[in-house]
Amino acid sequence: MSDLLSHRLALLAEHHNLSLLSQCLHGIERECLRVDTDCQLALTPHPRALGSALTHPKITTDYSEALLEFITGTETDPQKTLTELDAIHRYTYSKLGDELLWSPSMPGHLPDESQIPIAEYGSSNIGRLKYVYRQGLALRYGKTMQCIAGIHYNFSLPEALWATLQADESDQRSAQDYQSWRYIALIRNFRRYSWLLMYLFGASPALDVSFMRGRPHQLQQLDEDTLYLPYATSLRMSDLGYQSNAQAGLTPCYDDLPSYTSSLHKAVSTPYPDYAALGTKDAEGNWQQLNTNVLQIENEYYSNIRPKRVTDTGERPLHALRARGIQYIEVRCLDINPFLPLGIDVTEARFLDAFLLFCTLQQSPCLVEGECRASSDNFLSVVKEGRKPGLELRRCGEDVSLQQWANELIAQIGQVAELLDRSHGGDEHSRAVAAQQAKVADSSLTPSARVLAELQRNGESFSQFALRQTRQHADDFRSRALSDADMAWFDEAARSSLAQQAQVEAADTQDFDSFVEDYQRSLTSLTPV
Repeated sequence: MSDLLSHRLALLAEHHNLSLLSQCLHGIERECLRVDTDCQLALTPHPRALGSALTHPKITTDYSEALLEFITGTETDPQKTLTELDAIHRYTYSKLGDELLWSPSMPGHLPDESQIPIAEYGSSNIGRLKYVYRQGLALRYGKTMQCIAGIHYNFSLPEALWATLQADESDQRSAQDYQSWRYIALIRNFRRYSWLLMYLFGASPALDVSFMRGRPHQLQQLDEDTLYLPYATSLRMSDLGYQSNAQAGLTPCYDDLPSYTSSLHKAVSTPYPDYAALGTKDAEGNWQQLNTNVLQIENEYYSNIRPKRVTDTGERPLHALRARGIQYIEVRCLDINPFLPLGIDVTEARFLDAFLLFCTLQQSPCLVEGECRASSDNFLSVVKEGRKPGLELRRCGEDVSLQQWANELIAQIGQVAELLDRSHGGDEHSRAVAAQQAKVADSSLTPSARVLAELQRNGESFSQFALRQTRQHADDFRSRALSDADMAWFDEAARSSLAQQAQVEAADTQDFDSFVEDYQRSLTSLTPV
């Protein structure tokens, strides 16, 4: 363990600081596809009984009309976050009729791309902008790639904890700048070590053969309907035979917040020749992408982790980060575990907390060019062959076995978990770390290995396995009706969201072309640093 990590752990272990660790906040966003009784992608509109996808605070859609996204509030106890996520699932199932929520990250058999419905958000300008943005995603990357689902884990540390660390270091920056600087340092360490999360929690080693749609790939045939790689952990996070040339050169610098926001500002304001050749409108004059830049908007950048700040109405994420600094981080690389009804459980959440706190407290020098490339290569190696016996990764210019490095990291994360347990009481974080240590010792315990074992033991295709898990989870959710009070709350939230959407639509006076022009112009107030 580094001297700096030991010092910071000792500092937070002091009696007057220990309670700060129980004030971290957690939130979860879970995506999942609606499917019909034959487990084909649902082509029905977003159920009106669930409210407005534009304005509902808990239930919305991501890319496709069928790709639901459930959003929890923030809690200091991740178990409460999961309890809320469970309630959202149970309410949704009460309104779905015969439709089901697909359990894994990777979709089953998809219809032709032309039939995959893009999410609709009504006739308001902001609703149309969200739709056109998704049309742009279809134009640039295809619709199939946008039907992958995942779990996003939002995490923040209390401002008082940052203040304690800043005082200990006698750092003279403003509190806002110090907090942002330290969140960026967390992100650098996340890039160094996130391959470990893919080994431990990757759950997509196989996929339906139709997903590749004839594109070239290096996957193997498991059966007539299933492609896989024998040691893969998360094909979801691999390139899957697909590369975004526009984004290939976009690796935002994580030296500090200004350099990060400047790199994204450049991407959302620099035209890309291939997109420029397509134009913003088709031959009939219909919008098909918001602009012809490398990124239409900031969220188009596909990253494993993002610095975040809650935005005001109409405010762009880059504006919010520049004006008020980083508020929390969003972990975006987590697969949905198809063995779990919610796709994640409290054991995983407790380990994530210890892992992210380790990334926060461990020393985090800036990533030099070689290390930056090695971090990306390590991640890609683990998602494609993380369970391969003897797999070696690159650390500080030298080869090291995955197992050795994982054991060293987990030993350090275990020290952080012990401190979290002292703060919260009990031993749940330490037990969560022990559960991951067992996976390092025995790769057959990982979700990815368990998926392949199920397919081979039962002679199932990927989609047959996924369907079985989907129906099992549906039975679980439908067997546990919400209380009358909870049902009433969700019903009212749905009604209110529909009324709010109607108000937004009624308030629009500007034509859409002018609205988009103003939206694009909002970037001009963000000059590069």
